[in-house]
Amino acid sequence: MSDDTSTDDDEVTPKPAGKAKTTRQSEKKWGADVMALGFCVLPSLIFRAQRRLGLNPTQLAVLLQLADFWWDQGRKPFPKKADLADRLALSERQVQRHIADLEKAGFVKRIERKVSRRGKISNEYDLTGLVEKLKTLEPQFREVAEEAKARRKAVAKPGYRPAAKASPTTATT
Repeated sequence: MSDDTSTDDDEVTPKPAGKAKTTRQSEKKWGADVMALGFCVLPSLIFRAQRRLGLNPTQLAVLLQLADFWWDQGRKPFPKKADLADRLALSERQVQRHIADLEKAGFVKRIERKVSRRGKISNEYDLTGLVEKLKTLEPQFREVAEEAKARRKAVAKPGYRPAAKASPTTATT
Protein backbone atom coordinates (compact mmCIF):
# COMPACT_ATOMS: atom_id res chain seq x y z
CA MET A 1 0.00 0.00 0.00
CA SER A 2 1.39 3.42 -0.87
CA ASP A 3 1.79 6.24 1.59
CA ASP A 4 -1.10 7.99 -0.22
CA THR A 5 -3.53 5.85 1.75
CA SER A 6 -4.33 6.07 5.40
CA THR A 7 -6.91 3.43 6.31
CA ASP A 8 -6.63 -0.18 7.42
CA ASP A 9 -9.46 -1.50 5.26
CA ASP A 10 -7.79 -0.80 1.91
CA GLU A 11 -10.02 2.21 1.29
CA VAL A 12 -8.02 4.89 -0.52
CA THR A 13 -8.03 8.29 1.12
CA PRO A 14 -6.60 10.99 -1.14
CA LYS A 15 -4.10 13.48 0.22
CA PRO A 16 -5.55 16.91 0.83
CA ALA A 17 -5.13 19.24 -2.10
CA GLY A 18 -2.14 21.52 -1.87
CA LYS A 19 -1.84 25.08 -3.05
CA ALA A 20 -3.37 25.88 -6.39
CA LYS A 21 -0.98 25.66 -9.32
CA THR A 22 -1.39 29.37 -10.08
CA THR A 23 -0.49 30.27 -6.50
CA ARG A 24 2.64 28.13 -6.67
CA GLN A 25 3.59 29.68 -10.00
CA SER A 26 3.03 33.18 -8.61
CA GLU A 27 5.22 32.34 -5.63
CA LYS A 28 7.96 31.14 -7.99
CA LYS A 29 7.68 34.34 -9.97
CA TRP A 30 7.31 36.91 -7.18
CA GLY A 31 8.50 35.04 -4.08
CA ALA A 32 6.40 33.46 -1.33
CA ASP A 33 6.99 36.32 1.12
CA VAL A 34 5.78 38.88 -1.41
CA MET A 35 2.69 36.82 -2.28
CA ALA A 36 1.94 36.25 1.41
CA LEU A 37 1.16 39.97 1.69
CA GLY A 38 -1.75 39.53 -0.70
CA PHE A 39 -2.56 39.77 -4.37
CA CYS A 40 -5.30 41.11 -6.61
CA VAL A 41 -6.82 39.28 -9.56
CA LEU A 42 -7.40 41.54 -12.56
CA PRO A 43 -8.33 40.69 -16.12
CA SER A 44 -5.57 41.55 -18.59
CA LEU A 45 -8.20 43.27 -20.72
CA ILE A 46 -8.22 46.25 -18.34
CA PHE A 47 -4.59 46.91 -19.34
CA ARG A 48 -4.96 46.07 -23.02
CA ALA A 49 -8.08 48.22 -23.40
CA GLN A 50 -6.88 51.22 -21.38
CA ARG A 51 -6.77 53.51 -24.41
CA ARG A 52 -10.10 52.24 -25.78
CA LEU A 53 -11.65 52.90 -22.39
CA GLY A 54 -10.23 56.43 -22.44
CA LEU A 55 -8.41 56.00 -19.14
CA ASN A 56 -5.38 58.14 -18.42
CA PRO A 57 -2.61 56.57 -16.30
CA THR A 58 -3.82 58.12 -13.04
CA GLN A 59 -7.42 57.05 -13.62
CA LEU A 60 -6.22 53.51 -14.31
CA ALA A 61 -4.14 53.60 -11.14
CA VAL A 62 -7.17 54.71 -9.12
CA LEU A 63 -9.27 51.88 -10.58
CA LEU A 64 -6.52 49.36 -9.84
CA GLN A 65 -6.32 50.57 -6.24
CA LEU A 66 -10.09 50.28 -5.85
CA ALA A 67 -9.93 46.77 -7.32
CA ASP A 68 -7.27 45.84 -4.76
CA PHE A 69 -9.85 46.51 -2.03
CA TRP A 70 -12.53 44.44 -3.81
CA TRP A 71 -12.11 41.01 -2.24
CA ASP A 72 -15.55 39.53 -2.75
CA GLN A 73 -17.98 39.92 -5.65
CA GLY A 74 -20.87 40.44 -3.26
CA ARG A 75 -19.19 43.15 -1.20
CA LYS A 76 -18.19 46.44 -2.75
CA PRO A 77 -14.84 48.02 -1.83
CA PHE A 78 -14.88 50.89 0.66
CA PRO A 79 -11.35 52.28 1.09
CA LYS A 80 -10.83 55.63 2.75
CA LYS A 81 -9.80 58.45 0.44
CA ALA A 82 -6.79 58.98 2.71
CA ASP A 83 -5.63 55.40 2.09
CA LEU A 84 -6.03 55.79 -1.67
CA ALA A 85 -4.23 59.13 -1.57
CA ASP A 86 -1.35 57.62 0.38
CA ARG A 87 -1.00 54.67 -1.99
CA LEU A 88 -1.17 56.90 -5.08
CA ALA A 89 0.98 59.76 -3.75
CA LEU A 90 -1.89 62.16 -4.43
CA SER A 91 -3.87 64.51 -2.23
CA GLU A 92 -7.28 63.39 -1.02
CA ARG A 93 -8.80 66.13 -3.16
CA GLN A 94 -7.02 64.81 -6.26
CA VAL A 95 -8.30 61.30 -5.51
CA GLN A 96 -11.80 62.72 -5.08
CA ARG A 97 -11.58 64.49 -8.46
CA HIS A 98 -10.31 61.38 -10.25
CA ILE A 99 -13.08 59.27 -8.73
CA ALA A 100 -15.64 61.91 -9.76
CA ASP A 101 -14.27 61.76 -13.32
CA LEU A 102 -14.47 57.95 -13.27
CA GLU A 103 -18.02 58.17 -11.99
CA LYS A 104 -18.98 60.66 -14.71
CA ALA A 105 -17.51 58.30 -17.32
CA GLY A 106 -19.53 55.39 -15.91
CA PHE A 107 -16.68 53.31 -14.47
CA VAL A 108 -17.61 53.58 -10.80
CA LYS A 109 -20.53 54.62 -8.69
CA ARG A 110 -19.96 56.16 -5.28
CA ILE A 111 -22.33 54.99 -2.59
CA GLU A 112 -22.39 57.09 0.56
CA ARG A 113 -22.18 55.13 3.80
CA LYS A 114 -23.35 56.48 7.13
CA VAL A 115 -23.31 55.15 10.66
CA SER A 116 -25.97 56.51 13.01
CA ARG A 117 -23.60 57.63 15.78
CA ARG A 118 -20.55 58.49 13.70
CA GLY A 119 -22.14 60.07 10.65
CA LYS A 120 -20.58 59.70 7.21
CA ILE A 121 -17.85 57.11 6.77
CA SER A 122 -15.87 56.04 3.70
CA ASN A 123 -17.78 55.65 0.46
CA GLU A 124 -18.49 52.30 -1.04
CA TYR A 125 -17.51 51.95 -4.70
CA ASP A 126 -19.54 49.97 -7.19
CA LEU A 127 -17.28 48.83 -10.04
CA THR A 128 -20.12 47.36 -12.12
CA GLY A 129 -19.61 50.06 -14.76
CA LEU A 130 -16.00 49.01 -15.31
CA VAL A 131 -16.99 45.34 -15.44
CA GLU A 132 -19.73 46.05 -17.99
CA LYS A 133 -17.43 48.16 -20.17
CA LEU A 134 -14.87 45.33 -20.21
CA LYS A 135 -17.58 42.79 -21.05
CA THR A 136 -18.66 44.99 -23.97
CA LEU A 137 -15.12 45.18 -25.37
CA GLU A 138 -14.28 41.51 -24.77
CA PRO A 139 -15.82 40.13 -28.00
CA GLN A 140 -13.82 42.57 -30.13
CA PHE A 141 -10.54 41.76 -28.37
CA ARG A 142 -11.33 38.02 -28.53
CA GLU A 143 -12.06 38.21 -32.27
CA VAL A 144 -8.74 39.93 -32.98
CA ALA A 145 -6.88 37.42 -30.78
CA GLU A 146 -8.54 34.48 -32.58
CA GLU A 147 -7.74 35.99 -36.00
CA ALA A 148 -4.11 36.43 -34.98
CA LYS A 149 -3.98 32.83 -33.71
CA ALA A 150 -5.43 31.54 -36.98
CA ARG A 151 -2.89 33.56 -38.98
CA ARG A 152 0.00 32.22 -36.87
CA LYS A 153 -1.30 28.68 -37.41
CA ALA A 154 -1.69 29.23 -41.17
CA VAL A 155 1.77 30.71 -41.66
CA ALA A 156 3.34 27.69 -39.93
CA LYS A 157 1.90 25.25 -42.50
CA PRO A 158 3.99 24.12 -45.48
CA GLY A 159 3.03 25.86 -48.69
CA TYR A 160 1.73 29.00 -46.99
CA ARG A 161 1.47 31.93 -49.33
CA PRO A 162 0.51 35.35 -48.04
CA ALA A 163 -2.47 36.97 -49.65
CA ALA A 164 -1.56 39.61 -52.19
CA LYS A 165 -1.87 43.04 -50.75
CA ALA A 166 -4.24 45.33 -52.57
CA SER A 167 -2.40 48.11 -54.31
CA PRO A 168 -3.65 51.63 -53.84
CA THR A 169 -5.83 52.72 -56.70
CA THR A 170 -4.94 55.83 -58.52
CA ALA A 171 -7.54 58.05 -60.01
CA THR A 172 -6.99 59.15 -63.56
CA THR A 173 -8.56 62.23 -64.97
